[in-house]
Amino acid sequence: MSDPAGKVANMTASADGAQGTEGTERAKGSKGSQGPDDRKPRRRMNYGEGREALLNAAVRVVARGGLRKLTYRAVAQEAGTTHGLVVHHFGSRDALIEEALAHAIRTSLSTSALEPGTGRVADFSVGVSDMVTADPDIQAFQYELLLEARRRPELLPQIRALYDDYFDATKRELSRMLPDDAGRPLTRLVFAALDGLVLHQLVFGEPETTDAAIEELRGLLRLIEADGDDDPENDG
Repeated sequence: MSDPAGKVANMTASADGAQGTEGTERAKGSKGSQGPDDRKPRRRMNYGEGREALLNAAVRVVARGGLRKLTYRAVAQEAGTTHGLVVHHFGSRDALIEEALAHAIRTSLSTSALEPGTGRVADFSVGVSDMVTADPDIQAFQYELLLEARRRPELLPQIRALYDDYFDATKRELSRMLPDDAGRPLTRLVFAALDGLVLHQLVFGEPETTDAAIEELRGLLRLIEADGDDDPENDG
């Protein structure tokens, strides 16, 4: 499996553009012009708290405005802290993107309900709709980067790492539930169904529709489970 926090290559052009944006913002700041966000109260944070807050702020900025809106100053304003603290923690826009994506992976996998570990069909993907309702920005952030990777192939290694983790978690749980180990096509099919439901809930809301569709998916998995149990090759 590839490292989710691996280095993004060939992003110099976008970084230069971000630096230009930052330079413009600094110039505006030196002239004393401030927008409403510049007047947000700033607070001091310790190292660990500050890093986590900045990563969460980066996720929110991208989720709401796309990757083009991700600047040091936008993240600082969202977090209610200083522009310099973002530079101190990450050093470059590329590093901020990498670490925000790694943070999204850790957060999503811990709350995804893809792998309850019980091997019971009834437990599979319980709570997916609640996960989307509780933190839609972390999901929207991933879809924003997924679409951005079509325009910027240098992001693909990190997106592949994210989805490889999802596929692996789905495969492990399916293999616990089903008589035979889940193959790659079935794993992709099941995860694609879940991924589409999450996207639809982000756009349309209706968590009850997500829950009903996932229950239908569990019904299909029960049929596969029963079919495997009835296979003559499984008879002793």
